[in-house]
Amino acid sequence: MVYLVNDKMHVLIIGYGSIGARHARLLAATGVHVVCVTGNSGCPFTKASSIAQAVASHSFDLIIISNTTAHHKDSLEEVLAAGCKGKILVEKPLFEASYDMPIEVDRPIFVAYNLRFHPLAQRAFALLKGEAAISAEFFVGQYLPDWRPGTDYRKGYSAIKAQGGGVLRDLSHELDLVLWMLGGWTAVTAIGGHFSRLEISSDDSYSLLLKTERCRAVSVHLDYLNFGIRRGFNIITEDLTLTGDFIANTLLVNGEQESFATDQDTTYKGQLEALLGSGQGHPCTYAQGVEVVALVDAAEDAARRQAWVTAS
Repeated sequence: MVYLVNDKMHVLIIGYGSIGARHARLLAATGVHVVCVTGNSGCPFTKASSIAQAVASHSFDLIIISNTTAHHKDSLEEVLAAGCKGKILVEKPLFEASYDMPIEVDRPIFVAYNLRFHPLAQRAFALLKGEAAISAEFFVGQYLPDWRPGTDYRKGYSAIKAQGGGVLRDLSHELDLVLWMLGGWTAVTAIGGHFSRLEISSDDSYSLLLKTERCRAVSVHLDYLNFGIRRGFNIITEDLTLTGDFIANTLLVNGEQESFATDQDTTYKGQLEALLGSGQGHPCTYAQGVEVVALVDAAEDAARRQAWVTAS
């Protein structure tokens, strides 16, 4: 992993949970100076007690907001008010709901949908360029208590609705992939909620049926319930059938298998490289992140009303 950096590059990470720690580790390995706004005593990097304290001491090239979803809006507003000039990366989803979104944006802000940087997703995107799809399905599922061995799943933000947890937001990578690969959504209906015995207040299963600009029939299934793990998609056009498996790291193109070498850091490295100027690919923009949040809201509304909801 090579970034176009020098010893004067500084990155601010707001929130030092599992994802903040990953970003910090990857950046520090390249010689970047990492500062973290956190109360986590286990953080080994330079720490600041607040965003204001951090920006008073450094000029940052990149600011990463990786605290809980419910705090994204407040943190983003504080960063903007502090006058930081660097790029901003907000962990997914951008905000908890559409009512959080009236923020004036006049600078580079991105959303951390890093699954775009998986090589099989990039290959599928390239094959689909300019193509209209006949149908598509996307799916992801893993049993929530197995996500982070040694921790109590009931205490993580994924389990807590008030912190922005739940599959519809937590696993919204699949929603971003749909919009990125197949165009903006035009209508959606959904069934979802808390259906299992998991001791959580958030939703554990959602199934969406939607129409996009380039596909008239897209299904998306997200759950915290699958024993084992599955993640992938199947997209059919007039000339292509693409079957992606993010667990096996394979893509079937009309039945012919292509394999990709990856590790657990591949997509995060690709995203950071693209943001810092030395990599390929296109991080999710602020406007695209807003569209995902609008789709999440519409899916919840559709499930509640048992109806189709159209994009405004």
